[in-house]
Amino acid sequence: MSRATTDLCDAHEDKVRVPVLPQLRDFGGRAEFHGKVSTIKAFEDNSRVREAVAENGKGRVLVVDAGGSMRHAMLGDLLAAKAVENGWEGIVIIGAIRDSAAIAKLDLGVKAFGTCPRKTDKLGAGQRDVPLELGGIVVKPGQFVYADADGVVFSDAEISA
Repeated sequence: MSRATTDLCDAHEDKVRVPVLPQLRDFGGRAEFHGKVSTIKAFEDNSRVREAVAENGKGRVLVVDAGGSMRHAMLGDLLAAKAVENGWEGIVIIGAIRDSAAIAKLDLGVKAFGTCPRKTDKLGAGQRDVPLELGGIVVKPGQFVYADADGVVFSDAEISA
């Protein structure tokens, strides 16, 4: 049962959506991951990310729309380690992370635009479990995401090639 993004696109072209996000790079210790989507929309404040990774993430992937900001990192090694501790499959960040060398050693899928050593503000800003507009598609909580070295794809239901 393949969950490779290329195989999913070939076998289920009518069921998957591929956002145009060519700048996403792999940073986690796990290059392939998939799960049920949980969303966050927050700009330069990772308070909601901290809340989410403290919860049970078994079978889930956190998708964070940070507005593409590269001025502050939405995820660092401590929050990534908390995500691993709580069973999260992966995190996709439309923005930056930090502590990339430490995150690369964790059993967690992490995709982001790049790195920035600066931490975020902690003002409690942002929204959880809201629809996101990413790369020309809408991503909703409860959908499924599949990620690997070739990119990310989203579907309304769990699928395999």
